[in-house]
Amino acid sequence: MTPSELEAQVISPLAAFYQQVEQQPDRVAYIQPYAGGVIKQWRWAEVADEAERVASHLLAQGLQRGDRVILFSKNCAHWIMADLAIWMAGGVTVPLYPNLAAETIRQIIEHSGANYAFVGKLDNFEAMAPGLPETLPIIRFPDAPEITDSSDWETILTSSEPLAERTEPDMDELATIVYTSGTTGMPKGVMHSFRTVGNTGILSGLLYDANANDRCLSYLPLAHVAERAALETAQLYSGFTVYFAYSLDTFAEDLQRARPTLFFAVPRIWMKFQQGVLAKVGESKLSFLKRLPILGNIIRRKLLEGLGLDQTRVALSGASPLSISLIEWYRDLGLEIQEGYGMTENFAYSHSTPVGESVPGTVGRANPAVECVISDIGEVLVRSPTTMVGYYKAPEITAETLTEDGFLRTGDQGRIDQDGRLHITGRVKELFKTSKGKYVAPAPIENRLLANSLIEQVCVTGANLPQPIAVLNLNDVAQSEIASADSVKAIANELAAHLDTLNQTLDPHERLSCLIAVPERWTPENGFTTPTLKIKRNVIDETYAEHYEAWSTQGAKVIFK
Repeated sequence: MTPSELEAQVISPLAAFYQQVEQQPDRVAYIQPYAGGVIKQWRWAEVADEAERVASHLLAQGLQRGDRVILFSKNCAHWIMADLAIWMAGGVTVPLYPNLAAETIRQIIEHSGANYAFVGKLDNFEAMAPGLPETLPIIRFPDAPEITDSSDWETILTSSEPLAERTEPDMDELATIVYTSGTTGMPKGVMHSFRTVGNTGILSGLLYDANANDRCLSYLPLAHVAERAALETAQLYSGFTVYFAYSLDTFAEDLQRARPTLFFAVPRIWMKFQQGVLAKVGESKLSFLKRLPILGNIIRRKLLEGLGLDQTRVALSGASPLSISLIEWYRDLGLEIQEGYGMTENFAYSHSTPVGESVPGTVGRANPAVECVISDIGEVLVRSPTTMVGYYKAPEITAETLTEDGFLRTGDQGRIDQDGRLHITGRVKELFKTSKGKYVAPAPIENRLLANSLIEQVCVTGANLPQPIAVLNLNDVAQSEIASADSVKAIANELAAHLDTLNQTLDPHERLSCLIAVPERWTPENGFTTPTLKIKRNVIDETYAEHYEAWSTQGAKVIFK
């Protein structure tokens, strides 16, 4: 689809929503689990009724066109209904990750100038609550924590009438400000209009031939554009059913309930699935069973069925690279994972791999209506109809990020092969220089280290060291086993062998002097990763840098701390 063809077809996400309401009012839109095994579902007409009543309430409270409204909750049907209600009332949605620190919450609310907030289920609200100003009007979702002087969603439904008339936003009006996950500092507010959101909805749906018969499970943060694009926005234009996960403890049950036909996950989730299978069956036993005639295929089907992915026709991965070995492991089960590429700045729509054309090590070709070039310094530049309006209150940074002819400077290094596939080779700003004056790109090395299932997360670092090193988290099973002398020796030997094999494939200046397994788990809660589970290199370096020289000169290939 060309940009001009897209322009002729695009409608706002609100208009797309009302099309679904008119065309399939009695079809189920959302299925939401609650505590105690309670399951609630909403039909499209019911979604419209609730969203319109909440929109009416917002207007009655004085919300003005363009007012910013916070969305602060774990994923649930009410998150999307609130998003719709905010748009219906003329507001701008500002989503917050459900695991942010109080100080970051305060910074985003102050920076955005938000006037209202919706708050839903949160795991550690007591620690986050100080970030919410006492004067901020709050509407509570069901399952939200108790908040003094707040309004209740269910009460609003009974006390408010639906909107008297539906309003259609101007396509170039601001729809949402999405704050980046902040791998290096204060998040930036990325502005998207109804046009860029709408373009994403149409294009994403067409890309994977999404339709009303599809099913998706929502569990990755809706505050991130990837989940919002692939799930919320695509649904408004395609009309499929969205299931929600209640909690980490119920995730397996929730996945089984949904049996998604479209499934999106980040690499760490795909690794967890694999580790769960191997922990139950064992790698050698599984390899043996899969080789057996007839039985091998039955085993493969049963494994996918056990994961809840036996009906998945499109399996997507994004946020960071998948190891080639992991892609091949799933392919052997009969599930082809398609890697995609995108950023908050282009609403996660840039590159992907069509079904049947997956090539490990690439993120695919440019999506329809997307142009991609490589700059003279090797940076990936992308131009598309989904590119942001700019950064909120940051015109200088916007000018630095967007070229005069509309290309987005991604900050990623890459190359385009002869078949038009994009290979991401690192981050422009992640390059570091060793004491020998050689530059090292950590991302490709990290990706190859992750081919070993013992390693869950890894950071290649070592600025000003003779050779780079790798700091890592072992998977949960391996971490628990290193207390045993026999186990720690076996794990050390396997990691050392993996290191030797890897170093043979690297240029001399890239070869790692050692692997260091640290006991601290890198999570969003302790600040080592972003809410989307990307490592924060600056935090890792700040935490461990004082030990780097000693580790690198210790002489051991594998070090356990």
